[in-house]
Amino acid sequence: MSTPILLVITNLPDRASAEALAAALIERRVAACANVMSPCRSVYRWEGAVEHTEEHPVLAKTPADRFDALQKVIRELHPYELPEIIAVGVDAGLPAYLDWVAAETRPAA
Repeated sequence: MSTPILLVITNLPDRASAEALAAALIERRVAACANVMSPCRSVYRWEGAVEHTEEHPVLAKTPADRFDALQKVIRELHPYELPEIIAVGVDAGLPAYLDWVAAETRPAA
């Protein structure tokens, strides 16, 4: 793998906002693929209260050198005041797929 790849995780409050964010990440070429997952139950403390919320995870694949641009798009479009944005390095993967991730996040020719 020539370019390090990241799996970026964020959660959104509803399916429509999750799908809109996923589409924007692809359209702006800051991610090669974004998966909108089934809803999950999140439990967290926010502003002193324990919250129990249904959220829709989005998993985006991007090269490490595109993370800042991807994070900027998430922060611009995310409805939360403080969105979860977590990047996990991909240690291994199908080389052709990882090359595709790198290629799809470059400006169109």
